[in-house]
Amino acid sequence: MTDEVARRLIHVTGAAVPLSYRLGGDLVSWRVVQLFLAVALVVVVSLEFIRLSVGLDWAIYERLTREYEQDNPAGYALYIVGMAVVAGAVSFGLPTAVAVPAMLMLAIGDPISGLLGSTEASSVKQLWVLLVMFGICTLLAAPFVPTAAAVFGGVAATFADGVKPTVAGYVIDDNLSIPVLSAVAMWVGVVALSGL
Repeated sequence: MTDEVARRLIHVTGAAVPLSYRLGGDLVSWRVVQLFLAVALVVVVSLEFIRLSVGLDWAIYERLTREYEQDNPAGYALYIVGMAVVAGAVSFGLPTAVAVPAMLMLAIGDPISGLLGSTEASSVKQLWVLLVMFGICTLLAAPFVPTAAAVFGGVAATFADGVKPTVAGYVIDDNLSIPVLSAVAMWVGVVALSGL
C-alpha cells in the first residue's frame, strides 16, 4: 500500500504543469508548458527504450511500476505522453481552456480514483468509485468550460479510468487515455455548444 500511495502522490505533482500556466501569469506561457513536456517526453521515451530493450534496473522501477508494466511502457511514461499530446494539440486549435482541465483530470482525478478503487489493471472498479471519478473530473473542468462540456469531459475521463483494454499484449493505460479522451470530449462539447 505504501508504494501505491507514493505512486499517487507522484501522480498529483503533475498538476503543477497546467497550474503553473494558469497561476504563473506572464512568467509561464503555454509555449513554456509545451517545451517542458517536450523535453520530458524525450527523457521518458529514452528511459523506457533503455529499460525495455537493454534492461535499466533501477530500484525506483521496482517500487513504482506495476507487474503488468514490467514488459510494457510504464505508466509514468504514458502519463507524460498523454500530457504532451494534449499540450501539443493546443498548437492545432485545442483551446487551453480544454487542455488544462484534461491534464488536471489525469493529475488529480485519476490518483483519487486509484486510491479508492482497484489498483490492478485487469480488475473492474466499483460503480461508486467511477461516480466519484466522474464528479471530481466534472468539477475540475467546470471553471474552464461550459457545464455540458465539463460533463462530457467527466464522462470520457471516467470511461478511460474504468476501461483498460489490452491491444496486441499492451495494456492501454489510463495515464494516456484520460487526458486525450477527456480533451476530445470537452472540445466536442465546446464546439457543439458554440454552434447552438
